[in-house]
Amino acid sequence: MDSNLYSNIYKSSLSDHEFKQLSQFIQDNYGIKMPPAKKVVLQGRLHKRLKQLQIPDFKSYVEYVFSAQGENEIIHMMDVVSTNKTDFFREPVHFEFLENELLPHLHQINGRTITKFWSAGCSSGEEPYTLAIVLQQFKEKNPGFDYQILATDISTQMLQQGANAIYKEEKIEIVPLSLKKKYFLKSKDPNDPRVRVTKQLRDKVSFQRLNFMDSSYGVNELFDVIFCRNALIYFERENQEMVINKLCGKLNAQGFFFLGHSESITNMQVPLKSIKPTIFRKT
Repeated sequence: MDSNLYSNIYKSSLSDHEFKQLSQFIQDNYGIKMPPAKKVVLQGRLHKRLKQLQIPDFKSYVEYVFSAQGENEIIHMMDVVSTNKTDFFREPVHFEFLENELLPHLHQINGRTITKFWSAGCSSGEEPYTLAIVLQQFKEKNPGFDYQILATDISTQMLQQGANAIYKEEKIEIVPLSLKKKYFLKSKDPNDPRVRVTKQLRDKVSFQRLNFMDSSYGVNELFDVIFCRNALIYFERENQEMVINKLCGKLNAQGFFFLGHSESITNMQVPLKSIKPTIFRKT
């Protein structure tokens, strides 16, 4: 890249008008709130797109995004805009409930039918693979039980990471040693401390791009359990309610719905009844 262009990009700043154009578009089309306090964050995240596209300033970038040629750039923009904090066995109380109470119940009522799970807002895959570990452990002890996991997210980069299933070794520190040995393959390169989820679990998880704000989700099956944890905290309350209702439309009668520990359905018109904090059942 020309050094002058590189310098100009990093001198460029996002004007209030340009921020308003982008933030309104992001909220209207993807539900993610971008208040004025997020301007510096958005500017920092988009600098890398200007550099990759060799676009000299934010004014030109905004014009490009909203041009006829900018449709693909919107996908890349959302990759850098979306927040992707996640971990294996995050909020472990949910997985303890799943293992000790919910899976025995589902196995009893489903019999030999495949039990279906949806990780909505899956980020880079740690949540669906944690589900797969818990479900595989249960399957091995309970003949006839089987499962499938759908994992969806708005970020194509995160979905690709999830499909690759390769993580830094430090990411699985929380995983019990016996499960590490069983479900993760270590790199043979001592200078590359990474692990990969075993094919046995990778084959159980399918990844798909999904925008919570779309009128139709393109998901044609019904699920027994939906995890939608810490994905809607960036949404306005009315959009949270709308998304939860659409997700519940894909939940089996008497199915189960999990939210993140900081999320709530208080005062929402949604077909869910609380059975434990952040764990609900469809009514």
